[in-house]
Amino acid sequence: MKVVLLGPPGAGKGSLAGVLKEKYHLAHISTGDMLREEIKKGTPLGVEIKSLIAKGALVSDELVTKLVEQRFMQDADLKKGYMLDGFPRTVKQAQDLDVLLAKAGAPLDFALNMEADGGLILKRLTGRRVCRKCGALFHVTNKPSLKAGVCDLCGGELYQRTDDNEETIKARMQVYQTSTQPIIDYYAKQRKLKKLDGNLETADLAQALSVMLK
Repeated sequence: MKVVLLGPPGAGKGSLAGVLKEKYHLAHISTGDMLREEIKKGTPLGVEIKSLIAKGALVSDELVTKLVEQRFMQDADLKKGYMLDGFPRTVKQAQDLDVLLAKAGAPLDFALNMEADGGLILKRLTGRRVCRKCGALFHVTNKPSLKAGVCDLCGGELYQRTDDNEETIKARMQVYQTSTQPIIDYYAKQRKLKKLDGNLETADLAQALSVMLK
């Protein structure tokens, strides 16, 4: 299975990715993780990316496409199955993705769009906490750590990402509506679009996915 995960920030793509990885053994390609790795390294590119993300803006098409292309050129196993999370975010990226996937011999099967209520998205993202050491995700109400501010897995410090505040989240949602929503039409025209309810909790989401893929 080769799939693109679509949906606004906080729609549940992370939960869906976990289901796809566990049940279908798909490689998870997260452009967010790639970009955060650049930030962590403190490279000039990372500094630029950090500034853009903090303002809720999108990183350039050319930069993100290059990162994705490098991954596909370096990992031949991706032909067996993958899920792209956070890419494409513009029609231009989607078009470039079609080209690079054809070159890599791993064309897309379908795009899976997740939709969720705006209020639920805000609640999910403002309550999210991330471990500085291992990157594990927690939530202050939905998935709290056993000890406040401490990762259950490695004991690292939990923190709130700078882009997980209400003002930035609303800006990101607006950017999504204007820049990313057209991708849904792009894949619909290719008859590669499938939809899932992002309001569902993980267990129900897994069930809905199984039904959809029958």
